[in-house]
Amino acid sequence: MTASLVTPGSIIAKEGEHEQGEGTALADGNIVSTVVGYVHTEQGAISVTPSKPIVEPVVGDTVLCEVVKLNEKNGEAMILCIEGKPGSIQPQHLYGQFFVTGLVDRFMHQTSDAMRRRDVCRAVIKDVEPVVRLDFRERNDCGVLHAICPPCGDTLEPHLDGDWNVRCPTCGYQAYRALADNYGAGWAELDQGASALNNAGKRWGAAAEAMFAKGPAGRATFIAADVREDGRERTYFRFEGQGGGRGRQQKAAPGTRLFVGGLPREIGTEELRELFKTHGEMTDCIVLTDDAGVNRGFGFVTYAAKAMADAAVAALDGHRINGRRIGVRDADDDKKKDRKRKEPQGLKIYIGNLPFTATAEQLQSMVAEHATVNEVILATGPGGKPKGFGFVFIAETDKGEAVVKALNKTEVEGRTIKVDIANAKGGKGGGRGGNRSGDGGGKSARELQALREEVEGGKKRKRRPRPKKD
Repeated sequence: MTASLVTPGSIIAKEGEHEQGEGTALADGNIVSTVVGYVHTEQGAISVTPSKPIVEPVVGDTVLCEVVKLNEKNGEAMILCIEGKPGSIQPQHLYGQFFVTGLVDRFMHQTSDAMRRRDVCRAVIKDVEPVVRLDFRERNDCGVLHAICPPCGDTLEPHLDGDWNVRCPTCGYQAYRALADNYGAGWAELDQGASALNNAGKRWGAAAEAMFAKGPAGRATFIAADVREDGRERTYFRFEGQGGGRGRQQKAAPGTRLFVGGLPREIGTEELRELFKTHGEMTDCIVLTDDAGVNRGFGFVTYAAKAMADAAVAALDGHRINGRRIGVRDADDDKKKDRKRKEPQGLKIYIGNLPFTATAEQLQSMVAEHATVNEVILATGPGGKPKGFGFVFIAETDKGEAVVKALNKTEVEGRTIKVDIANAKGGKGGGRGGNRSGDGGGKSARELQALREEVEGGKKRKRRPRPKKD
C-alpha cells in the first residue's frame, strides 16, 4: 500500500480486513488512526507511523511553556516543547501545573505577583503523574524568558528599581517577574544573569507592601489612556447629568444646584431645560427616570452662578405645569429639604363628585360668584389623571357656609356635586370642622375616599391582609 498522511480519527481500514497495528484503534467496526502520520501495511498488519515522534516527559526534563491560567496560589502553563526531545506531546502532557512556592526564592503573596498570563518561561518537570508538575525555582535558568507590558503590549525590559525588576520602555509600567538568567534573549542560550534581579531571599520594600496591602484592587492593571503623549490637554466624554465615575464628578458651587420636585409625568429633560434656561446659563439639567424610562417626578438644574439659581427659585417655585405645582429649592440646603409645602391662603372648600372632564377654570367661575378665589387645585393621580375632586381657597373665611349652601348638590356636566368646608390635615370627621356624625353626612363612597386621602396627606390606606384559605 502506498504511504499516505492521515490525522487522528481517520478511517484507514475495516475491522477484519487487517490486523490492528501501532498508532491505530478500533471504533465502530473500523480501524482508525490515533496520531498524525503515514499508513503502512506489513504482513497483514496496518499501522500508522507518526510524522513526528511522540515524546513523553519524564521527571527532570526541561520544558518551555506559556502561562495560561493564574489563581491566587497556583497556576497552569501550556508546554510548548521539551528541550532536547523534538516531537509531538500527547494531550495528557500538554499542560503543567505549578504552585506559588515554586516560582522564586522569595515570599510571594500570590502567583500573579511573579508571573502574568502570556509570559513565556522555562521550567523543570517535578512530577508526571497524575498531572505534570512544574518548578521555576530550582535553577537560575528557569523562570520568565519573555513578558509583555499589560497596559500597552510592548516587551518588558529587565531593570532593577527597588521592588521592581522589569520596566516598559513605552509607558513606564513597572512590575516584578521571576526572571530566568537569559531573560530577553529568545531561545539563545545566553548567560545574562537576569535572575540576580529577583532579589532572592530579601524582604519586600515599602512600595510593594503598600500594593499588597490594597488586595486585588491594588494589583489591577489599567490600560494606559494614551501612550502617545504630545502635550495636548486630554478631554473625556461625559454623559449629561452623570459624573465620570464615583468621586470624579466636579461638585457644583454652593447654591447653584436646584432640586425641582412635583413634575408631571410627561415632563422630560428637554422640557425642564426650556423652562429654566431663561434665568441664566445652565451647566447641567436632568429629569430622573426609573428603569422603564418613566419620569420619577423630580429633577435637578445646575446654574453657572448662584444669582441665576436664586432668580430661578424666585420665579418658578410654586409655578404650575399642566395643573401641577412644582417646588424649586437649593438641592444642598438641608434646612429647606425638611420644609413642608405651604398651602394657599384662605378658607379651603372641598368640591367632590366632579366629572373627570371638569377644569380648574370651571371651579373658579362657580365659586367666584360668591367669594374671592385665591387658588384652585384639582386632584390628580399617576399620569395626571383627574380623581374627581378638588379644592378652592377663598379669601373671605366667613363666607364658607354661604358658598356651601349655594353650590352643594348643584350639577356640573350632569353630575350632582358635593361641596363642603374641608378639614385641616389631621382633623377628624367628614367635614364642617369634624362635627358631623360617623355616617359620613350622606357623602358618596368616592367622596369619602377623597376626604380620607386629603386627611391622610394623599396616602392610600393599607388594606388589611385577608386570611389565607386552607
